[in-house]
Amino acid sequence: MDSRTVAGAPCWVTLLSREMSASQAFYGDVLGWTYRSAGLGDDFCVALSDGLPVAGIGALASSLQVAVSWTPYFAVSDVDEAAARIRERGATVAVGPLAFHSGRAALATDPDGAAFGIWEGVVRSDWTVGRGSAPAWLELRTRNTADAARFYSQVLGWAPETEGGFTLVHEEDHAVLRQDDQVVAKIRGGGVRATPDPQIRPRWHVYYRVPEVSTSVSAALNGGGALVSPPNASPTLREATLRDPDGALFTVTSG
Repeated sequence: MDSRTVAGAPCWVTLLSREMSASQAFYGDVLGWTYRSAGLGDDFCVALSDGLPVAGIGALASSLQVAVSWTPYFAVSDVDEAAARIRERGATVAVGPLAFHSGRAALATDPDGAAFGIWEGVVRSDWTVGRGSAPAWLELRTRNTADAARFYSQVLGWAPETEGGFTLVHEEDHAVLRQDDQVVAKIRGGGVRATPDPQIRPRWHVYYRVPEVSTSVSAALNGGGALVSPPNASPTLREATLRDPDGALFTVTSG
Protein backbone atom coordinates (compact mmCIF):
# COMPACT_ATOMS: atom_id res chain seq x y z
CA MET A 1 0.00 0.00 0.00
CA ASP A 2 1.12 3.54 -0.63
CA SER A 3 -0.59 6.88 0.03
CA ARG A 4 1.47 8.81 -2.53
CA THR A 5 -1.03 8.91 -5.36
CA VAL A 6 -1.75 11.84 -7.64
CA ALA A 7 -4.92 13.66 -6.62
CA GLY A 8 -7.61 13.04 -9.21
CA ALA A 9 -6.27 9.63 -10.20
CA PRO A 10 -8.66 6.71 -10.55
CA CYS A 11 -7.75 4.64 -7.49
CA TRP A 12 -10.33 1.82 -7.31
CA VAL A 13 -13.55 0.43 -8.79
CA THR A 14 -16.40 -1.17 -6.87
CA LEU A 15 -19.46 -3.14 -7.86
CA LEU A 16 -22.49 -2.19 -5.80
CA SER A 17 -24.45 -5.44 -5.91
CA ARG A 18 -27.45 -6.98 -4.24
CA GLU A 19 -26.16 -10.37 -3.15
CA MET A 20 -22.52 -11.21 -2.54
CA SER A 21 -22.38 -14.92 -3.37
CA ALA A 22 -24.29 -14.52 -6.65
CA SER A 23 -21.97 -11.69 -7.79
CA GLN A 24 -18.89 -13.67 -6.83
CA ALA A 25 -20.08 -16.71 -8.78
CA PHE A 26 -20.94 -14.70 -11.89
CA TYR A 27 -17.72 -12.69 -12.12
CA GLY A 28 -15.65 -15.70 -11.11
CA ASP A 29 -16.97 -17.55 -14.16
CA VAL A 30 -16.86 -14.58 -16.56
CA LEU A 31 -13.58 -12.95 -15.55
CA GLY A 32 -11.80 -15.73 -13.66
CA TRP A 33 -11.75 -13.88 -10.34
CA THR A 34 -11.15 -15.28 -6.88
CA TYR A 35 -11.96 -13.38 -3.69
CA ARG A 36 -10.73 -12.46 -0.25
CA SER A 37 -12.24 -10.53 2.62
CA ALA A 38 -11.92 -6.76 2.53
CA GLY A 39 -11.89 -6.57 6.33
CA LEU A 40 -15.12 -4.56 6.30
CA GLY A 41 -17.64 -7.25 7.16
CA ASP A 42 -19.59 -9.83 5.23
CA ASP A 43 -20.99 -7.27 2.74
CA PHE A 44 -17.57 -6.48 1.23
CA CYS A 45 -14.89 -8.44 -0.59
CA VAL A 46 -11.90 -7.82 -2.87
CA ALA A 47 -11.78 -9.54 -6.27
CA LEU A 48 -8.41 -10.97 -7.31
CA SER A 49 -6.87 -11.93 -10.65
CA ASP A 50 -3.83 -14.19 -10.32
CA GLY A 51 -3.72 -13.16 -6.67
CA LEU A 52 -3.63 -9.42 -7.43
CA PRO A 53 -6.44 -6.98 -6.53
CA VAL A 54 -8.82 -6.00 -9.31
CA ALA A 55 -11.92 -4.47 -7.76
CA GLY A 56 -14.20 -4.40 -4.76
CA ILE A 57 -17.68 -5.82 -4.41
CA GLY A 58 -20.09 -4.38 -1.88
CA ALA A 59 -23.51 -5.96 -1.41
CA LEU A 60 -25.01 -2.58 -0.52
CA ALA A 61 -27.27 -1.63 -3.44
CA SER A 62 -30.43 -2.54 -1.55
CA SER A 63 -29.47 -0.98 1.80
CA LEU A 64 -28.23 2.24 0.17
CA GLN A 65 -31.19 2.27 -2.23
CA VAL A 66 -28.94 2.80 -5.25
CA ALA A 67 -28.80 1.08 -8.62
CA VAL A 68 -26.60 -1.96 -9.09
CA SER A 69 -23.59 -0.60 -10.96
CA TRP A 70 -19.83 -0.46 -11.40
CA THR A 71 -18.48 2.70 -9.81
CA PRO A 72 -14.99 4.23 -10.09
CA TYR A 73 -13.33 6.04 -7.18
CA PHE A 74 -10.92 8.94 -7.57
CA ALA A 75 -8.22 9.99 -5.11
CA VAL A 76 -8.59 13.38 -3.43
CA SER A 77 -6.45 15.10 -0.82
CA ASP A 78 -9.47 16.20 1.24
CA VAL A 79 -12.78 14.39 0.84
CA ASP A 80 -14.75 17.14 2.60
CA GLU A 81 -13.41 19.84 0.29
CA ALA A 82 -14.05 17.65 -2.77
CA ALA A 83 -17.61 16.96 -1.58
CA ALA A 84 -18.18 20.69 -1.18
CA ARG A 85 -16.90 21.32 -4.73
CA ILE A 86 -19.29 18.65 -6.03
CA ARG A 87 -22.29 20.30 -4.34
CA GLU A 88 -21.24 23.80 -5.43
CA ARG A 89 -21.40 22.66 -9.06
CA GLY A 90 -24.96 21.37 -8.93
CA ALA A 91 -24.11 17.71 -8.33
CA THR A 92 -25.09 15.41 -5.45
CA VAL A 93 -23.18 13.70 -2.67
CA ALA A 94 -25.45 10.71 -2.08
CA VAL A 95 -23.52 8.87 0.64
CA GLY A 96 -20.88 10.10 3.09
CA PRO A 97 -18.22 11.12 3.60
CA LEU A 98 -17.83 7.94 5.64
CA ALA A 99 -14.79 6.81 7.64
CA PHE A 100 -13.10 3.46 6.94
CA HIS A 101 -10.05 1.89 8.56
CA SER A 102 -7.68 3.30 5.91
CA GLY A 103 -9.42 6.50 4.79
CA ARG A 104 -12.67 8.29 4.07
CA ALA A 105 -14.99 8.02 1.08
CA ALA A 106 -18.11 9.51 -0.44
CA LEU A 107 -20.41 8.38 -3.24
CA ALA A 108 -21.65 11.10 -5.57
CA THR A 109 -23.48 11.69 -8.83
CA ASP A 110 -22.35 14.29 -11.35
CA PRO A 111 -24.76 16.91 -12.79
CA ASP A 112 -25.96 14.41 -15.43
CA GLY A 113 -26.50 11.60 -12.92
CA ALA A 114 -23.39 9.44 -13.45
CA ALA A 115 -22.26 7.85 -10.16
CA PHE A 116 -18.66 8.06 -8.96
CA GLY A 117 -16.76 7.96 -5.69
CA ILE A 118 -14.06 10.05 -4.04
CA TRP A 119 -11.46 8.63 -1.66
CA GLU A 120 -9.08 10.26 0.81
CA GLY A 121 -6.56 7.90 2.34
CA VAL A 122 -4.28 4.96 1.68
CA VAL A 123 -4.41 3.56 -1.86
CA ARG A 124 -2.77 0.59 -3.51
CA SER A 125 0.54 1.29 -5.22
CA ASP A 126 0.10 -1.89 -7.33
CA TRP A 127 -3.24 -0.82 -8.85
CA THR A 128 -3.18 1.54 -11.85
CA VAL A 129 -5.84 1.67 -14.56
CA GLY A 130 -4.46 0.22 -17.77
CA ARG A 131 -1.77 -1.85 -16.09
CA GLY A 132 -1.54 -5.19 -14.36
CA SER A 133 -4.73 -6.51 -12.80
CA ALA A 134 -6.59 -3.18 -12.83
CA PRO A 135 -9.29 -2.41 -15.43
CA ALA A 136 -8.11 -1.64 -18.96
CA TRP A 137 -9.69 1.81 -18.86
CA LEU A 138 -12.73 3.76 -17.66
CA GLU A 139 -15.19 5.65 -19.80
CA LEU A 140 -17.69 8.33 -18.87
CA ARG A 141 -20.68 8.30 -21.19
CA THR A 142 -22.31 11.64 -20.63
CA ARG A 143 -24.58 14.25 -22.18
CA ASN A 144 -21.96 16.83 -23.13
CA THR A 145 -18.23 16.12 -23.23
CA ALA A 146 -17.08 19.70 -22.59
CA ASP A 147 -19.43 20.21 -19.62
CA ALA A 148 -18.41 16.90 -18.05
CA ALA A 149 -14.70 17.56 -18.56
CA ARG A 150 -15.12 20.96 -16.92
CA PHE A 151 -16.97 19.49 -13.92
CA TYR A 152 -14.44 16.73 -13.21
CA SER A 153 -11.51 19.05 -13.81
CA GLN A 154 -12.87 21.48 -11.22
CA VAL A 155 -13.73 18.74 -8.71
CA LEU A 156 -10.70 16.47 -9.14
CA GLY A 157 -8.06 18.89 -10.37
CA TRP A 158 -7.69 17.52 -13.88
CA ALA A 159 -5.99 20.01 -16.17
CA PRO A 160 -4.36 20.14 -19.62
CA GLU A 161 -1.04 19.50 -17.88
CA THR A 162 -0.31 18.57 -14.26
CA GLU A 163 2.82 17.77 -12.31
CA GLY A 164 1.74 14.19 -11.67
CA GLY A 165 1.84 13.18 -15.29
CA PHE A 166 -1.89 13.66 -15.91
CA THR A 167 -3.12 15.29 -19.09
CA LEU A 168 -6.72 15.88 -20.13
CA VAL A 169 -6.83 16.26 -23.90
CA HIS A 170 -9.87 17.10 -26.01
CA GLU A 171 -9.96 15.07 -29.22
CA GLU A 172 -12.79 15.92 -31.63
CA ASP A 173 -15.97 14.56 -29.99
CA HIS A 174 -14.38 13.15 -26.83
CA ALA A 175 -11.76 13.83 -24.16
CA VAL A 176 -8.97 11.55 -22.97
CA LEU A 177 -7.34 11.47 -19.54
CA ARG A 178 -3.78 10.12 -19.63
CA GLN A 179 -1.33 9.31 -16.89
CA ASP A 180 2.06 9.64 -18.55
CA ASP A 181 1.41 7.83 -21.87
CA GLN A 182 -1.32 5.51 -20.54
CA VAL A 183 -5.01 6.19 -21.28
CA VAL A 184 -6.87 5.80 -17.99
CA ALA A 185 -10.24 7.36 -18.82
CA LYS A 186 -12.29 8.67 -21.72
CA ILE A 187 -15.24 11.05 -21.79
CA ARG A 188 -17.80 10.70 -24.57
CA GLY A 189 -20.97 12.71 -25.23
CA GLY A 190 -24.38 11.59 -26.43
CA GLY A 191 -25.88 10.30 -23.20
CA VAL A 192 -29.58 10.93 -22.61
CA ARG A 193 -30.53 11.34 -18.97
CA ALA A 194 -34.26 10.62 -19.35
CA THR A 195 -33.94 7.42 -21.39
CA PRO A 196 -35.12 4.16 -19.80
CA ASP A 197 -32.17 2.35 -21.43
CA PRO A 198 -29.31 2.21 -18.89
CA GLN A 199 -26.78 1.77 -21.70
CA ILE A 200 -27.60 5.25 -23.01
CA ARG A 201 -28.01 7.06 -19.70
CA PRO A 202 -24.99 9.02 -18.44
CA ARG A 203 -22.75 6.69 -16.41
CA TRP A 204 -19.20 5.58 -15.78
CA HIS A 205 -18.32 2.36 -17.58
CA VAL A 206 -15.51 -0.12 -16.80
CA TYR A 207 -13.51 -2.13 -19.37
CA TYR A 208 -11.79 -5.39 -18.38
CA ARG A 209 -9.19 -7.22 -20.45
CA VAL A 210 -9.78 -10.94 -20.93
CA PRO A 211 -7.87 -13.61 -22.89
CA GLU A 212 -10.86 -14.54 -25.08
CA VAL A 213 -13.92 -12.30 -25.36
CA SER A 214 -16.11 -15.09 -26.76
CA THR A 215 -15.32 -17.29 -23.74
CA SER A 216 -16.35 -14.53 -21.32
CA VAL A 217 -19.55 -13.90 -23.30
CA SER A 218 -20.48 -17.59 -23.14
CA ALA A 219 -19.84 -17.69 -19.40
CA ALA A 220 -21.95 -14.57 -18.89
CA LEU A 221 -24.87 -16.01 -20.84
CA ASN A 222 -24.62 -19.30 -18.97
CA GLY A 223 -24.56 -17.42 -15.67
CA GLY A 224 -27.77 -15.49 -16.29
CA GLY A 225 -26.20 -12.37 -17.78
CA ALA A 226 -26.87 -10.82 -21.17
CA LEU A 227 -24.89 -9.66 -24.20
CA VAL A 228 -25.78 -6.00 -24.76
CA SER A 229 -23.55 -5.22 -27.74
CA PRO A 230 -22.69 -6.29 -30.32
CA PRO A 231 -26.04 -8.08 -30.77
CA ASN A 232 -24.43 -11.38 -31.79
CA ALA A 233 -21.41 -13.16 -30.38
CA SER A 234 -18.74 -14.58 -32.68
CA PRO A 235 -15.42 -16.41 -32.15
CA THR A 236 -13.50 -13.37 -33.45
CA LEU A 237 -15.18 -10.86 -31.12
CA ARG A 238 -12.65 -8.38 -29.68
CA GLU A 239 -15.02 -6.40 -27.44
CA ALA A 240 -18.43 -7.05 -25.88
CA THR A 241 -20.63 -5.14 -23.45
CA LEU A 242 -22.34 -7.39 -20.93
CA ARG A 243 -25.04 -7.03 -18.30
CA ASP A 244 -24.76 -9.09 -15.13
CA PRO A 245 -27.87 -10.77 -13.66
CA ASP A 246 -28.54 -7.74 -11.43
CA GLY A 247 -28.23 -5.25 -14.31
CA ALA A 248 -24.70 -3.87 -13.91
CA LEU A 249 -23.06 -3.09 -17.26
CA PHE A 250 -19.39 -3.66 -18.10
CA THR A 251 -17.27 -4.41 -21.16
CA VAL A 252 -14.74 -7.17 -21.80
CA THR A 253 -12.02 -6.52 -24.34
CA SER A 254 -9.04 -8.31 -25.82
CA GLY A 255 -7.54 -5.02 -27.01
